[in-house]
Amino acid sequence: MVNVREATISDIDIVYDLIIAIAKHHNQEQYVVTNKDELIDSGFADKPTFGVLLAEAEGEVAGYCSYTWNYSIWLGSTYMNIDDVFVWEKFRGKQIGEALMLKAKDVCLAKGASRIRWEVEQDNFGAIKFYQRLGANCDIKGLFRWDVA
Repeated sequence: MVNVREATISDIDIVYDLIIAIAKHHNQEQYVVTNKDELIDSGFADKPTFGVLLAEAEGEVAGYCSYTWNYSIWLGSTYMNIDDVFVWEKFRGKQIGEALMLKAKDVCLAKGASRIRWEVEQDNFGAIKFYQRLGANCDIKGLFRWDVA
């Protein structure tokens, strides 16, 4: 059975390990510049700027989903932006990702938000198929990043 819950400050070590794990999985570890202290200050303070869902199975953390809240002028409301979804290899194929996404949906609806957005690499066909199976639509747009400092 899979249990998905909000991470707490006591989960900071596993949250950081999961962030590093997904970065390694995508060969992008060099882009992770955050650290545990920053995560504590930003995610577990009085006004957190992000949230983390942890999936637990077989007595251990199996994966995570991290998210932030944004506002869409066109939508006229707040929406959830998923940053990462990652499941440890030994737990893949056991519906952990689906449990994480369904919990994210519940969190979104509980906040009164009606949309979730996220990014996926264009060549990650397995993930695209998974998200489409959940009922999500893939919008093809160019993604720009401007590092100004």
